[in-house]
Amino acid sequence: MIALESVGQGSYLVVSSALFVIGALGIALNHRNVIVMLMAIELMLLAGNINLVTFAHFAGDITGAVFTMLVLAVAAAEAAIGLAIVVVAFRNRGSIEVDALSEMKG
Repeated sequence: MIALESVGQGSYLVVSSALFVIGALGIALNHRNVIVMLMAIELMLLAGNINLVTFAHFAGDITGAVFTMLVLAVAAAEAAIGLAIVVVAFRNRGSIEVDALSEMKG
């Protein structure tokens, strides 16, 4: 197994940036499917977590790792609630397209 120090901080930041860009593109380019949008948000949260853990490790502090656990808990709750809303919307509308869900305003 490769030690965290042998790879370097820049490599982790490049991976994190790539994940964040993929998530942002997933939200920007996809205006139809709610599940893909939720997955893109999860990718963006994961990119933030990688940054927190990387900076905490290379600074010799544990605060970033602790905050990452908090972010993971919030992300899990967001995924559960988001998927529950998608299931209810699919049962009511028969579709999970964003355009169909925007008609539920009011």
